[in-house]
Amino acid sequence: MNPSEQHNATLAARDLRHVWHPCTQMKDHEALPPIPVRRGAGVWLEDYDGRRYLDAISSWWTNLFGHANERISGAVAVQAARLEHVMLAGFTHEPAIVLAEQLTALAGPALTRCFYADNGSAAVEVALKMSFHYWRNCGQGGKRRFLTLSNAYHGETLGALSVGDVPLYREVYQPLLLPVITVPSPDCYGREAGVSWEEHSRGSMAVMEATLERHAGELAAVIVEPLVQCAGGMRMYHPVYLQLLRAACDRHQVHLIADEIAVGFGRTGSFFACEQAGIAPDFLCLSKGLTGGYLPLSAVLTGEEVYAAFYAEYAAQRAFLHSHSYTGNPLACAAALATLEIFATEPVLERNGMLAARMAARAAPLSSHPHVAEVRQCGMILAIETVRDRQTREPFPWQERRALRAYQHALSRGVLLRPLGGVIYCMPPYVISPEEIDLMIDVAAECVERSCAP
Repeated sequence: MNPSEQHNATLAARDLRHVWHPCTQMKDHEALPPIPVRRGAGVWLEDYDGRRYLDAISSWWTNLFGHANERISGAVAVQAARLEHVMLAGFTHEPAIVLAEQLTALAGPALTRCFYADNGSAAVEVALKMSFHYWRNCGQGGKRRFLTLSNAYHGETLGALSVGDVPLYREVYQPLLLPVITVPSPDCYGREAGVSWEEHSRGSMAVMEATLERHAGELAAVIVEPLVQCAGGMRMYHPVYLQLLRAACDRHQVHLIADEIAVGFGRTGSFFACEQAGIAPDFLCLSKGLTGGYLPLSAVLTGEEVYAAFYAEYAAQRAFLHSHSYTGNPLACAAALATLEIFATEPVLERNGMLAARMAARAAPLSSHPHVAEVRQCGMILAIETVRDRQTREPFPWQERRALRAYQHALSRGVLLRPLGGVIYCMPPYVISPEEIDLMIDVAAECVERSCAP
């Protein structure tokens, strides 16, 4: 064993003595040790043996402009030499102020206030609490329930988990969760033959409308992932659903929470996914790509009406008492400002359009594969739905762990893919080259073959 291989093995062994990894059955690491990463550059990660892996999932959908991006790294370094952290209660700092100014300007005139938190789940918790608390401050304390879509995912803290609907994450914790109302998702994978995405999504609104009408008096908010239900298997729907939902929420006086944690910042083809529907939510939750994948930070944007419901004399006891120690951390805000500067000074969305077209063209042949039910795409998100039976769309049994086969094969070919059950997806950083896209899709196609083989 050469010294670098020994270093890999040594680090993995040390890791397994103390580190408990997320979303992982740790016993799996007996056969498949974690990969120690020494450095990253662009779309590539490198281990201590010099093996490189194309980060085809943007390190859990966070990395927009590549690893070790000079502009973002430089901004963080400059900020670290000036101010690393100060509490945001009673104090403030320029990065937090400028970032709030820029985010609200990008979000449009309806969203003028920015509340910071640490991560996506925390942002969802803030939005849920703020919605409930708004109605309470307005004398409608009975509006305390939330309406969510089937197959939704909004995070794994208890409030966020409550409004999710992916059994893998929530079944064990069901006794601890808030009671919510769930209606069928507009997910277009389930549409009838010959029915367009728009027709299916429009038709899906009927149940939502009826549910809003029936429960308006007790509902604080509806929460949705605009356009793509990411952790639910990259299931997608048409923007018309958001248009209809916005109008229905207005009619029934129910807030609309848009969870753009995974789909914001250009991932779906527009800067914010809601732009494709021409709507503004009452609460916009942002995280992941906000800092370009550098540091944990999230933000909840809302409007003046909500803000005003909390603005009062101290004796009124109407303040929003929610805090995190690292709220509005200057280093994270600096990373976010550098990320937004890249959007402002480079043709990111136009370039993404060309890259997305390349992904679509290279993946198109997989549509006829006998074990592929659908190849779908929304901007820089491409998903391949594998099934046992293409006609009935019967999935492979989860117990067979075919996704693990795909994951291991991709690593052997120098690509990091992490399938969601039977869905092999690609969500790469925006700095990926056309040639790297070709490699990524070629390996994804190989993963289809390997994972669907007897």
